[in-house]
Amino acid sequence: MIPVIDREKCSGCGTCEEVCPPRAITLKGDKAFINKKLCEECGECAESCPEEAITIPGK
Repeated sequence: MIPVIDREKCSGCGTCEEVCPPRAITLKGDKAFINKKLCEECGECAESCPEEAITIPGK
């Protein structure tokens, strides 16, 4: 499943952008956005988010 970003929790730190293997996450302003076409659904972003702002639906 494609990860979901809670924009209220996202601090824009960029950790998820750094760990994303296919580079599917970008920061726009101070929030992270996922390009669903590039996402490989690996979950690295959710595991690395210090704010716990990224979740994997169904997990």
